[in-house]
Amino acid sequence: MIYINGNEIRNVDNLRLSDYLVREGYKISCVAVECNGFIVPKTQYEEKILTDCDVIEVVSFVGGG
Repeated sequence: MIYINGNEIRNVDNLRLSDYLVREGYKISCVAVECNGFIVPKTQYEEKILTDCDVIEVVSFVGGG
């Protein structure tokens, strides 16, 4: 199983990280992603394949004043 932001997510094995982010409505330029304790560079979002036991955290940047 894969955990994303603390939630168990099913049926995403072998999905590219970039495809998951787009599918879930994230704007890729406005997020940071950590996988298993390591920051994933944006240049690797297309290459990173979600696999069993991954623990992913997606953080969205929000502007404010």
